[in-house]
Amino acid sequence: MGILSDFTSLMKEIKKIDKSIDSHGRDFSELYEKNARLEEEIAVRTKELEQANKTILTLNSVWDMMNSSQPLSNMLDNIVHILHEDMNYDFVAIFKIEKDHDDKLYFSVKSDSSSKHVAKAFSIINESIETYKLPYVENSIIVKAIKERQILSTPDIKGLINMFFPALTEEQLKEVITGITAKLATIVPLHKNEENFGFVMVVSDRPETTDTEANFLSLFANQIELAITVAGLFEEVKKQAVTDPLTGLYNRRYFEDNIVKEAERSLRLKQPFSLVSLDLDYLKRINDTYGHQFGDLAIKTISNVLKREARSIDIPARIGGEEFNLLLPGVDSNGALIAAERIRKSIENQVIDTIGGVTASIGVATFLEHSDRIDELIELADQAMYKAKINGRNQVQLALIQDNANWQQTAIETFMDIIAKKRIPIDESVCKSINQKLERIKQDSNNANDTIYSIVDMISQTYNHMYKAGTTKSKLLLAVLLAKKLDIPAEEIDKLKLAILLYDIGNIKIPENILNKKEPLTEDEKNIIKQHPIIAAREILKPISTVQDIIPIIESHHENWDGQGYPENKSGMEIPIISQIILLVDSFYAMTQDRPYRHAYDIDKIIQIIQEEAGKRWSKDLVDNFVYVIKNEPIQ
Repeated sequence: MGILSDFTSLMKEIKKIDKSIDSHGRDFSELYEKNARLEEEIAVRTKELEQANKTILTLNSVWDMMNSSQPLSNMLDNIVHILHEDMNYDFVAIFKIEKDHDDKLYFSVKSDSSSKHVAKAFSIINESIETYKLPYVENSIIVKAIKERQILSTPDIKGLINMFFPALTEEQLKEVITGITAKLATIVPLHKNEENFGFVMVVSDRPETTDTEANFLSLFANQIELAITVAGLFEEVKKQAVTDPLTGLYNRRYFEDNIVKEAERSLRLKQPFSLVSLDLDYLKRINDTYGHQFGDLAIKTISNVLKREARSIDIPARIGGEEFNLLLPGVDSNGALIAAERIRKSIENQVIDTIGGVTASIGVATFLEHSDRIDELIELADQAMYKAKINGRNQVQLALIQDNANWQQTAIETFMDIIAKKRIPIDESVCKSINQKLERIKQDSNNANDTIYSIVDMISQTYNHMYKAGTTKSKLLLAVLLAKKLDIPAEEIDKLKLAILLYDIGNIKIPENILNKKEPLTEDEKNIIKQHPIIAAREILKPISTVQDIIPIIESHHENWDGQGYPENKSGMEIPIISQIILLVDSFYAMTQDRPYRHAYDIDKIIQIIQEEAGKRWSKDLVDNFVYVIKNEPIQ
């Protein structure tokens, strides 16, 4: 009995131990499960913290960008990079709502991350992402997200690509989407000043957008919108500094800065660019007939055509008044003529309220083809445009290839000789200023023409205080126009240019009290003034070997057609035609300016006086051609 009792007791103890072990086992199992759940929760929370940290850093980056005054394009590129790289999206793009010329809406890509599938689509349709107009589909998820101002997602990646590239065939679409691992596209609407701006599209390999991600994207969109607004303000300020307020085209300063850059690029790459010079026909008649508000309307019409016809890399600019320039990078003369003719036709086809329509005269010149100097290129384009006006307007003319370096170089050498050898009595400060201008030409010859004109203006102002800056250039351009109307050869026109610069220099040796006398001159005083052609030709210019061929022209520039001029009483065909042109142009500009003894005349009065002198001071043929030029190109 004792053994049985002991055994029974032992079995009871064993059962107790088994029960205890079983109980502890369940406790260990529960503890293990709790630990596993806790580790999982910690991992989730850690991931959320990492995501929150990324969100904060990302939003902070956008804020820093807003304070950096970056251009809007740079800012959008940085935003796309942050989303693509830091937030692990497969593809990111920012789209803006645009309008075409018919006010039809479309989307343009303002910035995007790299994607071989998107690149493939563009290569198939042979389009550029920078210029492609993505369709604005009214019933699409994109337009719905924008209009309802909410973030929407879709797993239909193929459908989005098909919507964006409707020209793709089914086979081509399959080719584009092959290999795509993305599962979800999320549309985040963007607004600027309460107006619809566009949207951000993020594409990921995640099957759905979590609440946390949606909240982040919403915050991010708010920051982007603020960034767009701030950057837009900076862009607007910059735009106002470089654009013409009436037309919205670039202004003269911006054009001049960029043609220098384009010339440097052209010389470096040996690639031409073209300049289109355009002038609205009959602006004065429009202003006089309908009023200046319709003149402005005509100018705006021209500018709208230029904006519409220009490529994104072209530079359309309003130079002043009714004058416009269009810079065409990388375009030779053949391409420029095609572009210019397209612009001419487009202007001609515009219908304007009250006026009916307008036309334009256009000149074309090409860098490296017509000239490798900026100032010459501009002058050649202007001359081609003036030729278009003289030949009947509403046409395109190509510049003539010619070598202007000879007359320019001769002019520079002549003024260097005159100043260095003190051939004229001139103040030391003026001499110093002229020398500085001549030195600048040596260092930078791009603006040689304007510098030469300013030197002549400066010398003329020493003996004629009423001489206006810019008059020399106007005289030369008008004289060249008249010479071309008369079909004078190019080599003779070069002589004319030099003579225009030098013909009046003899006046500097005439006593100032005689030149600026308000009362009528005595006979003796008239005889002194009549000496200025001889003084210029024989005292100042004769010792200078490079200008010997223009001395006879200058000597005769006050001879009259009827023989009543001076100094030798030549008449008719004895007088060089260039001398006659100089006398006529000089008389015209003298009458447009105030004199000590009278006020300036208006254009109609000047033309009347010149016509009355036809057959006396000038030949009738010369006067007829001159009046034609003046009336067809009114002097502003």
